[in-house]
Amino acid sequence: MTSGISRRVREIGESPTLAISAEAARLRGEGVDVISFGAGEPDFATPAHIVEAAGEACAESAMHKYSPTAGLPALREAIADKTRRDSGLAVAPDQVIVSNGGKHALSNILLALIDPGDEVIVPAPYWVSYPEQIRLAGGTVVALPTTAANGYTVTPEQLAAARTAATKALVFVSPSNPTGAVYTPEQIRDIGRWAAEAGIWVITDEIYEHLVYGGAAFASMPVEVPELQPRCVVANGVAKTFAMTGWRVGWSIAPAPVAAAVNRLQSHVTSHVCNIAQRAALAALTGPMDQVDAMRQTYDRRRHRVHEALSAIDGVECPLPEGAFYVFPHVEQRLGRPVAGRKVSTALELCAVLLDEAQVALVPGEGFGAPGHVRLSYALSDEHLARGLTRITEVLQ
Repeated sequence: MTSGISRRVREIGESPTLAISAEAARLRGEGVDVISFGAGEPDFATPAHIVEAAGEACAESAMHKYSPTAGLPALREAIADKTRRDSGLAVAPDQVIVSNGGKHALSNILLALIDPGDEVIVPAPYWVSYPEQIRLAGGTVVALPTTAANGYTVTPEQLAAARTAATKALVFVSPSNPTGAVYTPEQIRDIGRWAAEAGIWVITDEIYEHLVYGGAAFASMPVEVPELQPRCVVANGVAKTFAMTGWRVGWSIAPAPVAAAVNRLQSHVTSHVCNIAQRAALAALTGPMDQVDAMRQTYDRRRHRVHEALSAIDGVECPLPEGAFYVFPHVEQRLGRPVAGRKVSTALELCAVLLDEAQVALVPGEGFGAPGHVRLSYALSDEHLARGLTRITEVLQ
């Protein structure tokens, strides 16, 4: 029954990644040995020095009280320092607004920038929440499809063709969820210059900045294209880099007027982030990076293992990802063929069969604007990774 529910909520869909994770958890609760490749969540524990900092903060009476909506001053300064250190972008602490995770940061940004009728270009495949957040802000999603042939990257020519008089912003992400694609610095410069000349905003999601492999390199668009900085907003957080998904600390970095608007918005919606989590994030950003490097090396090894296993399956095309911790195989050739004796016409149906027959949870590409694909996260233990890939192979061979 939907009577009384607002239209804005009725018109948004459930997050398929969280839905898959919830279904996997439900089945596990019933005793089913499910291996989930669904959620983008590191399988590592948060480094001990970060946890210890949070424990120490718990004992401080000042941490039991309200704090500034925009974040603890020490954390905002640390974020500014970290941004300068890691990407080369020089920002002032008052441009930083600490939020309840990167997802909240993106939602804040879109609500602060987008009016009803504004169009936002979103290259596809896209992270599942981008379109829904744009719609919640009253904007119109302009999905711009990409393919494996061009590395799941978009060009200025494609962007120019998609732009209209109503275009307000571009959502950009590199490394990418769900494809693992990483734009080269040259590609980023070309896109940034196009956006600057077009006079549109760029919302760049840098949450996977430290997870790049091989010859790929992370580059920040406002650094590569300084003239874009007055119309560019960066979203980031500690979740992926430091294995801190549950701590819920993210941030936005914006021109001062936009940062002030985001702060005003957040003051009425959530107020500040939990002080204990903020102190944990402070320890993460100012502490050693050796465990981050170790996690990245593990993901690097796992991406090769997943790529090799899936590429060996007939009808599965699996590009080797250059960043993040996902593979995004194209399974179109498997559709229309029986799988475990069942007819499979869509990636959604394929995922349902694999969950039923192999007890393996994948995320169908439909949720990412890419039918005919599935997403697998390789941020899970080596044991589960091996068992899950064996199960997939046995069902699809």
